[in-house]
Amino acid sequence: MSIAEKYFKKQLSSDEFRRSFLEEKVKLDIEYKLEELKRDIQIHKSPEELIKKVDSIEKYVMSA
Repeated sequence: MSIAEKYFKKQLSSDEFRRSFLEEKVKLDIEYKLEELKRDIQIHKSPEELIKKVDSIEKYVMSA
């Protein structure tokens, strides 16, 4: 295990760090999913496929 991994694991023991880390991860995940949806819209994917993506994002947001 590298020094960085040990440090990260130690930081995860802090509730504040863990909460902040997870919030940022969720934000980045949503941002990525929205960019992917935007690309799909630009290339004119079918409405059914776009709705599936929106539903997927909605489920992710509700679970976060």
